[in-house]
Amino acid sequence: MLILFDIDMTLVQTRGAGIEALEAAGRELFTPAFDAESIAYGGRIDPVIFAELLEVNRVPVSHKNVELLQERYAARLPVLLPGRAEAMPGAVELVDAVTCSSAMSGVLTGNVEPTGTAKLEAAGFEVGHFRVRVWGNDSPHDPPERDHLPPVALDRYRDLTGKAIDAGSATIVGDTVHDVACAKAHGLRCLAVATGKWGGNDLAEAGADLVVDDLTDTARLADWLLR
Repeated sequence: MLILFDIDMTLVQTRGAGIEALEAAGRELFTPAFDAESIAYGGRIDPVIFAELLEVNRVPVSHKNVELLQERYAARLPVLLPGRAEAMPGAVELVDAVTCSSAMSGVLTGNVEPTGTAKLEAAGFEVGHFRVRVWGNDSPHDPPERDHLPPVALDRYRDLTGKAIDAGSATIVGDTVHDVACAKAHGLRCLAVATGKWGGNDLAEAGADLVVDDLTDTARLADWLLR
């Protein structure tokens, strides 16, 4: 059994540190007027976000510029996280419950590895608990999409254990309709938590198998995840 957690607004909240770090990076690299607040973030993957930020700020969208923005963002974000990054209610307890079970826990996130790891560590998570880690730049396709990521997670589980896992034995825990969609696209279950932009009705209509207001009911949610 494999439980894959989204990071932003599912496990961690950073109170705008990401947008602030992106703006600082873009202003240092490209233009003093670089604006990182004009696009949508929830549930999207960083490579797509970086490219869109360059486009709306009239910076040439090239592999080099995307890479530069990613690297400078990764350097700026850890400076801003202390005192702002915090685990979402119940998140640490639920991850601990899964980690102590026979299931394998992991992350499936739009973040790239350096920034996703920085957020988890700043919020007090033990990154080593997440044995399967799938990042926003792990899509094997061009252009990349979040829907490409669940098969990567299943492959990494097989590589770690030497055993294939059926998609129905894996669950994505996330706060956006994009988390739900990528789970449903590949036959995974989805536990949706209404702690982000989308309300419970939106998440249920998107097809989530279970919708909750938050992750604080550890015993109930762990039982459902490990069933």
